[in-house]
Amino acid sequence: MVARKNSPIDAILGDAHDIINWLQKVTQHHSEESQRNLIQAYQFIAEFYQSEPVETRERHIAHILTMIEILSELGMEMEVLVAATLHNAIEQNYTTLDIIRKRFGTTVENLVDGITKMKFFDKLSNCKIRNSKDNEQQSESLRKMLLAMAEDIRVVLIKLAERLHYMRVLYEFSAEKRHQFAHETLELFTPLANRLGVWQIKWELEDLSLRYLEPDVYKSLARLLEEKRVHREEYINRVIQILRSELEKENIQAEITGRPKHIYSIWRKMERKGIKYHQLSDVRAVRVLVDTVPECYAVLGIMHSKWPPIEHELDDYIGKPKKNGYQSLHTTVEGPEQKTVEIQIRTYEMHHHAEFGVASHWRYKEGKLKGSDPRFEQGISWLRQMLQWREDENDVGEVIDQFKLEILDNRVYVLSPKGEVIALPQGSTPLDFAYYIHTELGHRCRGAKVNDKIMPLIYILKTGDQVEIISGKEEKPSRDWLIPHLGYLKTPRARGRVKQWLRKQDTKQNTTNGKALLERELKRLNIKNPNLQWFAQHFNLNSVDEFLAALGNGDMTIGQVTQTINEQILSPKKPVPKRTSPTLIQSDVKIHGILGLATHIAGCCHPEPPAPIIGYVTVGRGVVIHHSDCPNSQRWQDEGNERLVEVSWVNDDESEVTVYPIDVHVYAYDRKGLLRDITNITTEKNINIIAANTVTNKEDGTVTMLLTLEVMDVSQLSQALAAIDRLSNVMEVMRKT
Repeated sequence: MVARKNSPIDAILGDAHDIINWLQKVTQHHSEESQRNLIQAYQFIAEFYQSEPVETRERHIAHILTMIEILSELGMEMEVLVAATLHNAIEQNYTTLDIIRKRFGTTVENLVDGITKMKFFDKLSNCKIRNSKDNEQQSESLRKMLLAMAEDIRVVLIKLAERLHYMRVLYEFSAEKRHQFAHETLELFTPLANRLGVWQIKWELEDLSLRYLEPDVYKSLARLLEEKRVHREEYINRVIQILRSELEKENIQAEITGRPKHIYSIWRKMERKGIKYHQLSDVRAVRVLVDTVPECYAVLGIMHSKWPPIEHELDDYIGKPKKNGYQSLHTTVEGPEQKTVEIQIRTYEMHHHAEFGVASHWRYKEGKLKGSDPRFEQGISWLRQMLQWREDENDVGEVIDQFKLEILDNRVYVLSPKGEVIALPQGSTPLDFAYYIHTELGHRCRGAKVNDKIMPLIYILKTGDQVEIISGKEEKPSRDWLIPHLGYLKTPRARGRVKQWLRKQDTKQNTTNGKALLERELKRLNIKNPNLQWFAQHFNLNSVDEFLAALGNGDMTIGQVTQTINEQILSPKKPVPKRTSPTLIQSDVKIHGILGLATHIAGCCHPEPPAPIIGYVTVGRGVVIHHSDCPNSQRWQDEGNERLVEVSWVNDDESEVTVYPIDVHVYAYDRKGLLRDITNITTEKNINIIAANTVTNKEDGTVTMLLTLEVMDVSQLSQALAAIDRLSNVMEVMRKT
């Protein structure tokens, strides 16, 4: 449980002498010369705050001292503490980098400069690109940030310490600011801390975020933990005594302690498994630290011979470490009184790395930045890859999306034909794999074998799959690969490569391809004599050719086009009252498959009935309703984000979703199961078939179907028609007028 409202630092803020003594105490493991440098840095910056009101001055000083405390606990060297002391001086125009270099050295100057470049990180969660100038500015800011992170990862640790202090004093801010900060922290900062393995910071950021996003949940779990604390500690002490006795019999020296359980991790497990607090099996937890890896496995054997292990609750992160370098054995056993106990077993070195992540590189390498620690190199290799990709990619939005995917670290691990382990974001396909291996292989991809079986390119890869790409001689990416609902590509990097290739093609060819793509879609929707000039004007393009070229090169998707033609197909409409309030009552929006969640209109796109919409489940605000075509929802749909839920408008008079009957003509070669496959598609798309008529021609083996579908919008209809069109034996599918 976290509660830092009254920090010990508060007691010394009014006395400069007390602050100097405190700095010496916190850094007592450093040399006297190093301590003098830190004190000089503090006195240098404190002078600038003398003209500030007392409350403002003390707030600034508390921020500096808290960051020093956090970084000192991580074992960081003095140059990092000095840089943290001076980190706001540049932004507040109190001094310059040149002065910092002359007074405190080049290393401190570079760290302060790197922290300044990291300011762009705060903007990533709400990053919007409005024009080419914005793109250039944000692209340059992103490049500088990635470069600073890759050159010296310590700037990230300073940034994490800064955010941790802000979260500790978040109670001082407005409710809106608290929610914004907590949301940003969960979306960006805790994944980054996890990616770098800095568990000590990660868990506190998570608990503090939950405290402000779900205050009732946080207080309830904190109360439950406190109520059971005495009994839990008594039980854990019994387990520790038994374990110590068993290990002494085998002459194994070990440090055995109870392991603290953090509120956020408890809440996440309850949410993930759909269980109550009393059903958790790992609130009682023990950690065993030993000297060597063989002793880890010896302890595991002793544990399992003493108490029966719980089936499927053994994880070997020593043999197969996590992406951030974390290593440990995790097992759950049925301990005394048949109560479940989670046990972690690791070496002392593994434990230090688990607590401090990349920070342990300096903690145990005595400040050698270019050491040979493979876990450190693994911890920042993804940053270097991001920087290299940034040099090749023009679309800053794609790079930002890829960066977020990288820090989230939700991975599947697949094998190349040569047995090389490849880490990809969850939801990745063989096509994503091909582009990860090499851009040219992705461009030439024609098919894939997964575990020696031919699989479609939309197959979702699973950990352990062995993937082999079937390639052609020519580079020929398909524009269909960029259509989100078809499911070909998960990763922004792969989509960016396809877009890049398409842009390089001849403009005339792009125009031809775009025209063919549009004609195919309009034919299915049975729209004749479309006003292409209207489309061009709608999308702020100068001409029809420019509109068709944008379709052809992938800058625009066919889904965006179908969103604009609702009125031509779904008319006449029933009148729906215009919404002006940002907050909706439950009856305004139907959340498919979920009851009882509050709903709010997204501020980024302000959808109004009858626009197509999608829901995004947030922590603390319920479901936020976005326009299906807004940039944020498009990105989440591209990523296959698990927080997306299907939603629809509800008719005020009838409390039901407004649907439109659409007749659809299907012409195909008859085969067994064809109608079943079509109904599977409509069920998946949440479409009702309210009438069906089939006529079979026995002479030529064809079948003609006339189906009446109830759809909510053209996008839903378009997706269903495209899916039916891809079924085997189907020769034509189109809306019937």
